[in-house]
Amino acid sequence: MTAVCVMVLGTTSGAGKSWLTTALCRHYARQGLKVAPFKAQNMSNNARVVAGPGGALGEIGSAQYFQALAANAQPEVRMNPLLLKPEADTRSQVVLMGQVSEELSPMPWRGRSEKVWPAITAALEALREENDVVVIEGAGSPAEINLHASDIVNMRIARHAQARCLLVTDIDRGGAFAHLYGTWALLPEDERALIKGFVLNKFRGDATLLAPGPQMLQDLTGVPTVATLPMWWQHGLPEEDGVFDDRTLASGAVQTTIAVIAWPRISNLDEFQPLKNVPGVRLVWARSPADCAGADWIVLPGSKATVADLAWLRAQGLDQAVAEHAALGGAVLGICGGLQMLGEALIDTHGIDGNAPGLGLLPLVTAFDPQKTVRHTQARFSALAGPWSALSGVETAGYEIHHGQTAQHPAMAAKGDVAREVIPGLAWQNAAGNVLGCYLHGLFEDPRVLHALFGASAPTLESVFDGLADFLQSHVEPGVLDALIQPD
Repeated sequence: MTAVCVMVLGTTSGAGKSWLTTALCRHYARQGLKVAPFKAQNMSNNARVVAGPGGALGEIGSAQYFQALAANAQPEVRMNPLLLKPEADTRSQVVLMGQVSEELSPMPWRGRSEKVWPAITAALEALREENDVVVIEGAGSPAEINLHASDIVNMRIARHAQARCLLVTDIDRGGAFAHLYGTWALLPEDERALIKGFVLNKFRGDATLLAPGPQMLQDLTGVPTVATLPMWWQHGLPEEDGVFDDRTLASGAVQTTIAVIAWPRISNLDEFQPLKNVPGVRLVWARSPADCAGADWIVLPGSKATVADLAWLRAQGLDQAVAEHAALGGAVLGICGGLQMLGEALIDTHGIDGNAPGLGLLPLVTAFDPQKTVRHTQARFSALAGPWSALSGVETAGYEIHHGQTAQHPAMAAKGDVAREVIPGLAWQNAAGNVLGCYLHGLFEDPRVLHALFGASAPTLESVFDGLADFLQSHVEPGVLDALIQPD
């Protein structure tokens, strides 16, 4: 078995590659085919814990995790062999085949690409041997001519796999025909030949007004426009890179406003997607104290650079906003890096993240460890007090990705100031009951947690994936999706 490769390229970041890849995975899986997703290199702080070689667990980008589920496949590290997790504007932690690479992380990007290419192609070829179709996602734009010689995620992969490529553009931004033509024109002739169709995404209005643009573009390039996809805000798939837009209000009158602190290195923000669909819940992405005004909850999410994001929090005055909210009895939740910030101190003796005083809302101390914790976790909350009491006795499952190890602050514990450990080694609550910190990612993806907190549920992932495939199939020219996987 050698899988046919279908590849989704974009004229820009945010054009719609990830959700289109997910939709294709579900479409081909519904045809009875064995399907796997693949992205050679992903740059994202949204990661999931998946199976790795020899039973070890590792990390891949969240987008490939969801694409695997859409394909009815077990998510695993070969589907995203290289993951870059930005820690600063010019520095990323490099995760190769699911594991942090201390050798590759400090290496210049251009030097790194050749070193990782054998692992990337080996992962792709192994998936091709085991599947009928591999749906590949590109990154950014394939026409970044300054990066083309070192490319390992777009056209080099397309050439290697002889992939049948779709090029998608965001028409809502304007200039869609120029983006499509310019991208095609900047590619070498052998790479242009791999592009089998253009896709106009996020269109609003009367599609007949597009004429004669698609035909003129085909006359120039020989490539047909195979789909015009209407704007669709509520497809239900988590955002991959950016925070959600203002359309974060579910149906019904607002009963609970949740302010999530949107610091620069926010991680695993996709875990909040289900809250968008809970009736009566409004999400606010807070970058200033004013954004927290009137919130029922303030959530401190995960962070890939905890100490740097904590400094940013203080620079914005958000530390005071969180403290005042907590002092008035408002609910505060810290997840992973957010939990670490809620403590008294962050201690780094290994040069991993840095040292800093915490916010002092939980009597805990976090020490950063070179060994990264990456695992799936099942747990049960013990009795909780205050606004989090609804979670008492609730069983939940999620995942952990963290360098920090958190425990009671020794000096404070000696004076009797201790946090209530509501999940051993994973979650703590203050004496007043309104501040909760937890290492477990994925709480709001657990129907048991949503039901306990809100008496509601969110759409299942299965319904989201089927909706994506239905939407795509209804707007693509007849026969195009089948033609992409036919033998030459």
